[in-house]
Amino acid sequence: MNIFNLEIFSVIMFFIGFYGIITSRNVIKSIVSLTLMEMAVIMFIISIGFVDGMTPPIGQNLENVTDPLPQALMITAIVIGVAVSAVILTILISLYRQFKSTDWDILKKSNSE
Repeated sequence: MNIFNLEIFSVIMFFIGFYGIITSRNVIKSIVSLTLMEMAVIMFIISIGFVDGMTPPIGQNLENVTDPLPQALMITAIVIGVAVSAVILTILISLYRQFKSTDWDILKKSNSE
């Protein structure tokens, strides 16, 4: 896949996730949309850091090496994103056991009472 197309695809994917967060009444759909936005940002930053013709900085040949920093930061972002998603889903399970719903409106009404 061409890198320019990957950048466009990641921007489109981000806005699909953003639309899902704004229009969703279900907490699970909001979590999935947030994860989609996160993966779109990661894909965008990795695609920006890609340079055609460069090699990884491994071995004896250190000419024309690419910068490993964007990849390392995005691996860290993936690990943090998985941990945050796990915590959010754990909180959702607790809310569902307490209020028997995953609808934002019902949870807001139950919280205000």
